Parts: sequence; structure tokens; C-alpha cells
Amino acid sequence: MPDTPETPGPDEPSLDEQIAAYQREFHDLDPQVEKVVSALGRLNRRMNVAYGRQVADLDISNTEWEVLKTLVVSGAPYRLGPGELAKRLGLTPAAMTHRIDRMAGEGLVTRDRDENNRVRVIVELTDEGRTKWLEAMRMASTFEEDLLQDLAPEERVVLGEMLTRLLRRVEDAQPDAGGRLTDLD
Repeated sequence: MPDTPETPGPDEPSLDEQIAAYQREFHDLDPQVEKVVSALGRLNRRMNVAYGRQVADLDISNTEWEVLKTLVVSGAPYRLGPGELAKRLGLTPAAMTHRIDRMAGEGLVTRDRDENNRVRVIVELTDEGRTKWLEAMRMASTFEEDLLQDLAPEERVVLGEMLTRLLRRVEDAQPDAGGRLTDLD
């Protein structure tokens, strides 16, 4: 049986147990707010683990998956400079260079000089990189459909709108929160 908020992993209290512990120490806690925020946090962690396992089956890492996604989102011809990639992923240029080196060695991207500006480098998605991206998307779509299977289409719409409102509130309050505080590589 998969973990639910009431049947957590072996080293984790249930959400209700966690909230009760917080309330013992912090009496002003709103348990409804804490349940929503804690459930979102646990869901995010567990989804990241699931996605990581899926891309590992494709012999790519989560960090490589992020680069592939960023290049695809940039649109055809799926090319960006390393500085723009680093900015979009919230990484330092050094971490981005390391990641690009590794991915170029694996045939997922190419790194070439810009023909119009020989100082500028362009990172481009290869056919192999696009194939890995498409397969990861197929796997993620199956996982995500399964995740939301108990929600009616109209519930999915409402949930999507509510989560988008929460996301906007965080983005407005913390406009720099899209990146990382430290590099993961």
C-alpha cells in the first residue's frame, strides 16, 4: 500500500501527528493551513523521488532532465547559451558548465560556437536528448494520470486553479525563489 498522509513512510509521522507535535510547541498554529502546506511539501518530495527513479531508468539524472526540459521549453531549434540556461535553472555558471560538459559527453546536447559571434557558445538539444525527453514525458504522463485518477475533470480544473493561485502568491512575495540557494551538482 502506498504512503498516504495517514500512512507515512517508516521514519515519518502522519500529517496529523506532525501537526499535533507542532501545536504542542507553537500554540498559534492554524492546523488547516499546516495540513495543506505539509501535504504539499510531502507530495513534492515524493513526486521528485518518483520522477528521479523514472529518469534514472533512462540513464539520465534529474539535473540532466532539467536541462532537457529547459531546452525543449525554449522552442525549436532548442538552443540556448549556457548563461541563459544557468539563469533559467537558477544555477551558477560553473555548475552549468559542469552539467553541459557531462551532457555533451553523453550525446544529449552539443556545445558549439555561435557562427555569428565566435565568442558566444550555444547549447543545442541532440536527437538523443530529445528522444530521452520524450520517453521521460511518456513516463511522467502515466505517473501523473495515475496520481490524479481519483479526481473528476472538474476537480482537476479547480485544483489546478487553486495551486496556481498559491504559486502566484509565492512568486509575488519571493520573485527570486525560482532558482536554488546552492548548486546541486
